[in-house]
Amino acid sequence: MKENAHLFYVPTAQNAVVGQQIYLDEDESAHCAKVLRLRPGEIISVIDGCGHIYDAELTLCEKKCCGATITRIESDVYIRPYRNHVAIAPTKNIDRFEWFVEKAVEFGIDEITPLLCDHSERKILKIDRLQKIVISAVKQSGNVIMPVVNELTPYKDFVTNCKSSCKMIAHCEPQEKKFFTQNAAGAKDFCTLIGPEGDFSDNEIAIALDNGFRPTSLGNTRLRTETAGVAVCAFLAEVFATGEV
Repeated sequence: MKENAHLFYVPTAQNAVVGQQIYLDEDESAHCAKVLRLRPGEIISVIDGCGHIYDAELTLCEKKCCGATITRIESDVYIRPYRNHVAIAPTKNIDRFEWFVEKAVEFGIDEITPLLCDHSERKILKIDRLQKIVISAVKQSGNVIMPVVNELTPYKDFVTNCKSSCKMIAHCEPQEKKFFTQNAAGAKDFCTLIGPEGDFSDNEIAIALDNGFRPTSLGNTRLRTETAGVAVCAFLAEVFATGEV
């Protein structure tokens, strides 16, 4: 990636080759032409969300359509050595949940599934808005993999169909629990359940345990829902960076 080049997300660039013309969507084009005021001949960097970075020369720069010719490709720039899926009940205050999404992407996450739980206070989500937050956070943080944001999913449907090899549930009920990194030891495919402000119900905890989820602790203090979600991402980023898993 060219140093100091502006970064854009173009999913249609996947499998593109040097010399190929690619086009930014309307939102990215408006940012390129109207906000940044870039002009034909300037070099931009592009990610496809699948692990590639492209250098490209702008050939067309209008607020509804920008085009560029690929001049260089970097493959598999940084692929995380683990997969992180957080299934989390959206908070009543949507700003807090959007904060979680942004920070989770910055630390590194592959998939987010909003959960509809027994104690959920928020039962409607604008997934399109969350996806825009994800795209912005990916570009800001320099991650090359675009996380998936799923639709709001009933808790039991998700828990009974989760296939991750290391499944954990972080709840506040008194129960013997291992610390998160102890449960994570030796694994590379993680899914962690984070409950709503009122925590998971007893029935939900029982369903999770029956389906192979391990009770896990995120520390000695009671965390807000969004803080717990970010903590999971931070723990995994740290332990894999230091080689402690």
